[in-house]
Amino acid sequence: MRLKQRIAHGGRDLAGIWGDVLDEAQERIEQTRRLTDQESLRAAVAALADAGEVHCFGIAASEAAARHLALALGRIGRRSRFLDATGFAFADRLLGLRQGDTVVIFQPGRALTELTVLIERARAVGARVALVTDELGEEFGDRVDAVLTAPHTPTGITSEALTALVVADVLLLALTTLDEERAVDTSHQLTVLREQLLSPKGNRRG
Repeated sequence: MRLKQRIAHGGRDLAGIWGDVLDEAQERIEQTRRLTDQESLRAAVAALADAGEVHCFGIAASEAAARHLALALGRIGRRSRFLDATGFAFADRLLGLRQGDTVVIFQPGRALTELTVLIERARAVGARVALVTDELGEEFGDRVDAVLTAPHTPTGITSEALTALVVADVLLLALTTLDEERAVDTSHQLTVLREQLLSPKGNRRG
């Protein structure tokens, strides 16, 4: 039904499609700006800045933001892991959660069992939690350290992950400014490693 509505709404009017997508993206980003207060943002940044390791959880549409955050954290010198397992397989991943770690959960609307178990495990071991969500802030707000609001799409014409990715980038930039020396040094190391991987085979040792 959603696909039929998109086709009926957009048709072959490319200019209209261009405008609709950009308008909704801009509206969602403005909502993100308005709905997340500075106190929650500061709490989330503090939790990540002090973390021994950051565990980024996201499945389905939320996977893109969680994977992006985990990868980019490593590129600024922060230890991080991406979590996307579900069911019994998720229990093995939870064993790696330690005191002093931080969990960042990307979950817009459904209160998954994995979400509850992850938060309870974090509280049990002494890890902090930042929740990036649209609808779950009220339900889980008293069990996490920070809630950052990332409104989902009302129509489906923009990516579900759009605002979550923006929130992830905010966290990344904040952490980079807190420890610029570490970020620059890690970036330099990454560049050197990439250059080694791109060097001609003749320059490599056998």
